[in-house]
Amino acid sequence: MPTQDRPGRVPVVEVIITEELDSRAAPRLEARLDEALDLHPERVIVDLAGCPALDAAAIGVLLEAHRKTRRFGCQLTLRGPSPRLRRNLRLARVDGVMDVIPELTGGEAAADGDG
Repeated sequence: MPTQDRPGRVPVVEVIITEELDSRAAPRLEARLDEALDLHPERVIVDLAGCPALDAAAIGVLLEAHRKTRRFGCQLTLRGPSPRLRRNLRLARVDGVMDVIPELTGGEAAADGDG
């Protein structure tokens, strides 16, 4: 297991976004992601389920965070973007660079064959 190979690393850090990510919010997003990386996680999950919109500045911050996580041997995942956000991420080709996954509901996390 990677956690055993790298003692002192936390497995996952989640950053939950509840506001629009625009040029005004981009510095706060960058600061939160840097704080997450300071914990030396194996994976950083940015939960976008509560994010109503994001612009090019925020996408730039996410891409830079992705580069940083790769340098630190970490993985950055975007979780739960709305169809609108998924479209923006697809147009910016972010979904080809980093993991973008749908939001998991409680039932999906607990049930393997209930679909």
